[in-house]
Amino acid sequence: MPLTQDNAPIYEALVEFGKKRVVPFDVPGHKRGRGNPELADFLGEKCVGIDVNSMKPLDFLCHPVSVIKDAELLAAEAFGAAHAFLMVGGTTSSVQAMVLSTLKRGDKIILPRNVHKSVMGALVLCGAVPVYIDPQCDDRLGIPLGMKVEDVLRTAEMHPDAKAVFVNNPTYYGICSDLQSIVDIAHRHNMLCLVDEAHGTHFYFGDDMPISAMAAGADMAAASMHKSGGSLTQSSFLLCGKSINEGYVRQIINLTQTTSGSYLLLSSLDISRRNLALRGKEVYRKVTEMAEYTRSEINSIGGYYAFGTELINGDSVFAFDKTKLSVNTLSVGLAGVEVYNLLRDEYDIQIEFGDLGNFLAYISIGDRQRDIERLVSSLADIRRRYGKSGAGMMHQEYIDPIVKASPQEAFYAEKVSLPIDAAEGRVCSEFVMCYPPGIPILAPGELITKEILDYIKYAKEKGCSLTGPEDEGIERLNVLR
Repeated sequence: MPLTQDNAPIYEALVEFGKKRVVPFDVPGHKRGRGNPELADFLGEKCVGIDVNSMKPLDFLCHPVSVIKDAELLAAEAFGAAHAFLMVGGTTSSVQAMVLSTLKRGDKIILPRNVHKSVMGALVLCGAVPVYIDPQCDDRLGIPLGMKVEDVLRTAEMHPDAKAVFVNNPTYYGICSDLQSIVDIAHRHNMLCLVDEAHGTHFYFGDDMPISAMAAGADMAAASMHKSGGSLTQSSFLLCGKSINEGYVRQIINLTQTTSGSYLLLSSLDISRRNLALRGKEVYRKVTEMAEYTRSEINSIGGYYAFGTELINGDSVFAFDKTKLSVNTLSVGLAGVEVYNLLRDEYDIQIEFGDLGNFLAYISIGDRQRDIERLVSSLADIRRRYGKSGAGMMHQEYIDPIVKASPQEAFYAEKVSLPIDAAEGRVCSEFVMCYPPGIPILAPGELITKEILDYIKYAKEKGCSLTGPEDEGIERLNVLR
């Protein structure tokens, strides 16, 4: 029988496999949980029972020919792509596969600087050279917006030898650039368009959503199914258009992705794709309604600003993802990360992230109305108990980089470790970022300025989780000799 979106080939194969009472003389060594009863008790027998190795009835992730291949074909159909790859290394692996598949050492890529660290990591690996478009910033919110079409066009004309344009769709905050126009510009200049849709999986299935990468004609897109799509953490899709050589991309993926793909992750992708293909419109209608309701309730508290479609200006904010509940906190006199920490430590509410001026509460297919009410009432209580004047608050989340060397050149160069206060004026050879969201404050090859050092110190003071440097305490930085 022909495959339809009602099928979930990997899941179905695992169900059949479970009926056969196969005696395992292969890995994993826990042998369906028998060798590790504490693990089996914690995760459940059904879970450890399908934590199995690749084999002929279940296919092989590195060279799929049966049920994984079928799952990829169904995913490609559901997302409107020519090809789809099931990824078990998170959307980091999807993003890096996009970059490594399309760029080589010395190739130029046009991109905004507020990309995820996975992009910068890929540039370190392949030696491609970034050509940054500094995004416009919103002065009130302190956040970077999208790429302006005129900036993309001007940069493409200034760098006709660039191989690709990279776009966030959307940003962590829900901001979308004019993706269709950017794709058209890239293609007119013989460049590929690569799209990070880590936070935009729902664009493919909901109504009244910003345009998706595949619908806009982009060449490749990384869709983080585990974020808004309901699959297990670390599972993702890499989507490709007709212009992309499927076999070559598979070779690139196999350079870094595990040969021991987790069937827990693979089956979760399969089941979640089926769920969204069959019920996505209704699911995301409810998610959007819930987010819009929460936005209105938070704005009625006073002080907080849960921003939305009113930011749309037709260019640097071409569209807004209404499922994103991004909230500015500066008028309450608290940094976003301070509200983040208070919600977790005093109200047992875990939100996605907080930065210097904002926090993001991720609303998706598993949320309940009573949880929304608890969040809103907790925010009102925080304002009453902890609110103060916003004078003296730092809010700017984006600092224009001064690039002195390519990421690869700087990362592998001879370096010296300096106390952070002595690093001003030197060229950084490592990453510094708040995680989440994982957008580098400094990347290898960028000049360390007083403004950046002040930002890092302020972020530490406010409780941001800083990562990246070799020195875990962020007291020292590696710089070029």
